[in-house]
Amino acid sequence: MTNSVFRLDGKTVLISGAGGGIGQALVRNFVAAGAKVVGADREAGMLAGLDLVGTVLFDQADAKGTRAAVERYLADHGAPDAVVSNAGFTRAETLDQLDDDVWASELGINLSGAYAMTDPIVAAMAARGSGSLVFISSVNALGHYGNPAYSAAKAGLVAYAKAIAVERGGQGVRANVICPGSVRTPAWDHRLAADPTLLDNVLPHYPLGRMVLPVEVANAAVFFACEAASGITGTVLPVDAGLTAGNLVFVDDVLRGK
Repeated sequence: MTNSVFRLDGKTVLISGAGGGIGQALVRNFVAAGAKVVGADREAGMLAGLDLVGTVLFDQADAKGTRAAVERYLADHGAPDAVVSNAGFTRAETLDQLDDDVWASELGINLSGAYAMTDPIVAAMAARGSGSLVFISSVNALGHYGNPAYSAAKAGLVAYAKAIAVERGGQGVRANVICPGSVRTPAWDHRLAADPTLLDNVLPHYPLGRMVLPVEVANAAVFFACEAASGITGTVLPVDAGLTAGNLVFVDDVLRGK
């Protein structure tokens, strides 16, 4: 059904962090929905084997380099119909492990770099009169689950997306945010190899009893980018297996007495 409001036939979508676990799922889902996908990541090798119509290379830790790479792409190709700001990084630190360098690095990659990547695109979309942005944030933007610097950066993405929704809505630009919980990507492999019982401590916090799959994050992103979500902007959608709905461990340990 190429005329479905859930399709993106003929639309161009730029996805950052396309070579990562969530990024690859995003590419597959957008291609399956009919989109022409441009993948962005730090190195060309990270994008090898993906079904892409083009690539943009930049390291989001370098805001100036990121902006320059995106501006070159826009000069050559114009604004994409949608962009998914997915690239990010964290160390899993606590307050005791923070210092100025860690704080600056986390905000630089996850917030300032995301701004440098999307700001030129927002301007080009507004000039054209249409466009959709999807930001991959985190449940850490909504509550504290550790990672204080990462959390501050991801909360900043929510505020930035709302600013775009309010100030650029009149030019036809939409911006929405997805907040995943723990996502079962290869990034977990080394942690599970070091401690095979790790999930015994993680999963009881999730009402669905499991981590989120990359494809489930990608499903939400495709929805936000397509015509089915044409009236939705400035929203925040947790894709978190129920983590932010409430405290299941408290219910089990205190009320049920498990």
